[in-house]
Amino acid sequence: MCIRDRLVETIRQYEKTRKLLAENHELLGESDEEIRAMAREEIPALEEEISSLEERLKILLLPKDPNDYKNVFLEIRAGTGGDEAGLFAGDLFRMYARYAEQQGWRVEIVSSSPAGGMGGFKEIIAQIDGRGAYIRLKYESGVHRVQRVPVTEAQGRIHTSAVTVAILPEAEDVEVNIDPNDLRIDVYRSTGHGGQSVNTTDSAVRITHLPTGIVVSCQNEKSQLQNKVSAMRVLQAKLLERKRQEERAEMDALKGDGGSSWGNQMRSYVLHPYQMVKDLRPDYEVGNPAAVLAGDIDGFLACLL
Repeated sequence: MCIRDRLVETIRQYEKTRKLLAENHELLGESDEEIRAMAREEIPALEEEISSLEERLKILLLPKDPNDYKNVFLEIRAGTGGDEAGLFAGDLFRMYARYAEQQGWRVEIVSSSPAGGMGGFKEIIAQIDGRGAYIRLKYESGVHRVQRVPVTEAQGRIHTSAVTVAILPEAEDVEVNIDPNDLRIDVYRSTGHGGQSVNTTDSAVRITHLPTGIVVSCQNEKSQLQNKVSAMRVLQAKLLERKRQEERAEMDALKGDGGSSWGNQMRSYVLHPYQMVKDLRPDYEVGNPAAVLAGDIDGFLACLL
């Protein structure tokens, strides 16, 4: 069930229970002792249910994430499945790019690593600029799995492959303090497609954050300085997300549960032998994968808001 639907259902149940409690209190004034006894017996259970519903509403009405209206970095990595995983990574990037275009958001590729000669990506990172980008896309992080007969398969056999998606809110300088002494910065010659000077000078930049081992790179801009600025922005976002994950883990440990955030394997795209895309978290599915991969993902996003 969608989070929004759970809120509506909880409010309705709360109002219904309060009405029943009020009616039972009125019955205490009845002359029939049997009716009064029944009312007295039901009142404690109704009061306990109201208390439980109030706690549930507090959770559902928690303040919004302060990152909700930030721009985001979209990171897609091919996982298991070889060339087919790379092709699916390309399919997912186009899906998000088309959705962003429908929203009037701007998409800019920060870095990319092609996957073989069939197209697709081993990894691609893009910045998506647009109000509400994070609140709409933040639950897309996780493992996306596809089942289909890929173009790389000559025998017509069904393959299953996986891709990981990460949605990182853009970090502000005040949120992440990076000590320059913690960085190793390497420059190298860009590879792949490029215009004048992109592939002929050492303009690509790779930054390693030594304390965490996080490595980011950018080679899509023409100048080394532009690539460094872009790579630093991605590094800030990754460090902010790392900090958020550590805080979330601490809260989960205090609450004594295994973690309440969305993630891990979360959506399956089945294109053969039948047609279906299913999100495993709210148990929501549609029967038109072609439309979903063309950017029609509003139904999935709405179920998690």
